[in-house]
Amino acid sequence: MNKKISLTLPFILLAILFSASCTSKRIPLPKTTLTITKADGTKINVNAEIASTPEQRNFGFMERKKIPDGTGMIFIFDHDQILSFWMKNTPHPLSIAYIDSNGKIRNLYDMKPFSLSPIESTVSVRYALEVPQGWFEKNGIHIDDKIDLTPVKNF
Repeated sequence: MNKKISLTLPFILLAILFSASCTSKRIPLPKTTLTITKADGTKINVNAEIASTPEQRNFGFMERKKIPDGTGMIFIFDHDQILSFWMKNTPHPLSIAYIDSNGKIRNLYDMKPFSLSPIESTVSVRYALEVPQGWFEKNGIHIDDKIDLTPVKNF
């Protein structure tokens, strides 16, 4: 074997192993309870993990096979923008709410497991809330309902 190759091979293998271990290890996210107020004044709570950094947002619910009812993940962005999500490496069907900076739900969509098709907000928003698919519908949550974002304002 070429001496140059034999010296670099261990470093290449080490880099591959390090890369694989970094991508498969999930770092626990902070959690909070968010309150959604429906048009009729009824309040519904969802226990949400908070994804506020680029790394946390990029990983999201990837690789999770079971997401319990009544739980979700709130994605926080620095400024209002058109957001786009997909379901790469995400086996559990999800629903997503795009939420503006005032807490108003602007869009609701269902997402298919493993789909690489982008699901885009129709207006600039600051937040996205993912929950198990059908949770919004089951709880009678609709566009224009409001989410109290006070628990996540400091992230």
